[in-house]
Amino acid sequence: MIKIQTPLDTKIITRLRVGDSVEISGTIYGARDAAHKRFIEILKNNGRLPIDIENQIIYYVGPSATPPGFIVGSCGPTTSSRMDRYTIKLLEYGLKGMIGKGIRSKNVKKAIVEHNAIYFVTYGGCGAYLSRFIRKWDIAAFPELGPEAVYKIEVEKFPAIVGIDVKGNDIYF
Repeated sequence: MIKIQTPLDTKIITRLRVGDSVEISGTIYGARDAAHKRFIEILKNNGRLPIDIENQIIYYVGPSATPPGFIVGSCGPTTSSRMDRYTIKLLEYGLKGMIGKGIRSKNVKKAIVEHNAIYFVTYGGCGAYLSRFIRKWDIAAFPELGPEAVYKIEVEKFPAIVGIDVKGNDIYF
């Protein structure tokens, strides 16, 4: 198990290989389709994003309702290919990592290589289990989007697997 601290360090992620198991600790951001669409609209209008994505990880997640006494409800990964149309632009602006589930497009894979970025996959269908690795969960932007808001998430030993490494090796192909 390889331990990773955020923000991501290029020296660390260039050593990771497809299939490596990792534990991520630190701050990551949660965002899905609606938030990604807003990010791109802001960038197209030469605006500033509400979070600094440079060297950060975005987890493709939308939580379920939080039960009393818990930090967050079930918070499993969303299908990553839904974010593919937004990903390249975000990589150009410094995003270094993504966490989700499923395959990525050829263009996203190429952009991951070009920007020395990395794609992690985590366990689909295990949102309740994954919530155990969340230490703090706060809305960071777009609260009006409800579960599609942007979240600032503090994680400790969050489990993931390298799905696409900086050389473009892909766990799915």
